[in-house]
Amino acid sequence: MIETGLDRVAVADPEALALLRGRKLGLLAHPASVDRRLRHAHAVLIAAGCDVRALFGPEHGYGGEAQDMIAVGSERASSGLQVHSLYGGSEQDLSPRAEWLAGLDAMVVDLQDVGSRYYTFVWTAVLMLRSAAAAGVQVIVLDRPNPLGGTRVLGGAQRAGYRSFVGLHDVAVQHGMTLGELCLLAAARERIDRAALHVVPMRGYRRELAYEATGLPWVLPSPNMPTLDTARVYPGGCLLEGTNLSEGRGTTRPFEIFGAPFVDGHALARAVELDGAQLRPLSFTPGFQKHAGKRCGGVQVHVTAPERFDAYAGYLRLIAAIHAQAGDALRFRTEPYEFVSDRPALDLLCGGPEPRELIAAGQGLDEWLVQDARAAQRFDRERQPYLLY
Repeated sequence: MIETGLDRVAVADPEALALLRGRKLGLLAHPASVDRRLRHAHAVLIAAGCDVRALFGPEHGYGGEAQDMIAVGSERASSGLQVHSLYGGSEQDLSPRAEWLAGLDAMVVDLQDVGSRYYTFVWTAVLMLRSAAAAGVQVIVLDRPNPLGGTRVLGGAQRAGYRSFVGLHDVAVQHGMTLGELCLLAAARERIDRAALHVVPMRGYRRELAYEATGLPWVLPSPNMPTLDTARVYPGGCLLEGTNLSEGRGTTRPFEIFGAPFVDGHALARAVELDGAQLRPLSFTPGFQKHAGKRCGGVQVHVTAPERFDAYAGYLRLIAAIHAQAGDALRFRTEPYEFVSDRPALDLLCGGPEPRELIAAGQGLDEWLVQDARAAQRFDRERQPYLLY
């Protein structure tokens, strides 16, 4: 049976408890921070005799109520503890204030990542690590599986000039690392004292395991990440945020369903074939954000063979096909995106301007995707020293 870092605490693993008991703890968590019995990390820590003094929430909030890019304020939990928000109205609000860390001995981080560079929880953990290390507060990461597995690396790392809260470090889009492993990589790159970080690894886990094979429950870690299928398309689906295409927000299958009033879903499904997935034409009405309340044409991406499906390359091809179909009706986002306003959002997500420029010029992506695959292979080699499983 696979035990997450939190499961090890829940079963009173001596090695895990030795790091926690007798110390004043903060907890950075969200709704998916649960053990295999669906008990939240805060309850598990209290039951284990730990002294939790403060709670911290990432984007979407400690309770996971807020939609994307919505500032979250600090509040008090039902337990009476202060909940500090690490996603406010400015970039400075992404890091904890010094006074929030004062009096703590260690910060427990238990966040379910979804395996894509853009998903901000891992970067919240890295920013917490920076601040905590500077304050003399040790960070203890309770590790969890990457739902996309740990063997496939797709989508090249971004480069200087394109780092942001959707990629503070140059890592592949589908990075194949756990949150604990990524924190180890960030600590090494930033020369953070190794004693400032301790990862409680999983037991019984192997990199090649599909998430279903772990026997662990799936709890949506954010409002638009309802299922494992959502996580599987997200390395490509998130790219839609860099366009005026609806990501299907307000439907039951965001990122799998997408489109716009100017999209012909039937023509799109005929124009693009994706290895490991099937496109189903449909019409839908987004519940909010882009094209809210308007009938949209589009497709649903049904993943049939996750071991072959390349969401990053696939969704870039879909965006290019929509541009070929709809022309200037397809626009790229230039409004502020995750606190960055001087570069198009798609450039931040892709780690450079090339895909957007090629699509806008009506040129093919094939040659660039070959180069991008080589870049992903380079990152695959770079990540090896930090792998725990």
